[in-house]
Amino acid sequence: MRKLMLLLLMFASLMLSACSLLEKANSSLEYVNQATEHINNLSDFAEQAPRMIQDASLNSEAKQELENRLNSLKKDIEHFNLTKAPSVAKDIHQQLVEKNKLLLQEINQVVDNGHLSLDKIQNSQLLNTINDVTSLINRINSLGL
Repeated sequence: MRKLMLLLLMFASLMLSACSLLEKANSSLEYVNQATEHINNLSDFAEQAPRMIQDASLNSEAKQELENRLNSLKKDIEHFNLTKAPSVAKDIHQQLVEKNKLLLQEINQVVDNGHLSLDKIQNSQLLNTINDVTSLINRINSLGL
């Protein structure tokens, strides 16, 4: 009877540790998906931005659309920075947060008092910083393996 109880206890212990591993894997996969979506949003903006900036210099509706897009991007960045990363992704998440903080500073510099300054955005490092962030995608994707 003791052997049976010991065996059941060992089995239960193994099951709990397996559940813990599964939970960590799910957490990592969820983070990879969130980070990938975040980077894809930044990448999409970086691809569209040169055209949007050019259009914004020609008409006020396009300028308002670009301003709205930057404000939306700012909210997305702030939201992502609050994401809790699994332990396996702590380092990469910290790098993303640091780059995101630079992006926020750059967005704040080009959107002055709630209004987009075309001169400032054309001379900013915003797109270069976004490209720096997107370069982290391979490291993030390797977390999901």
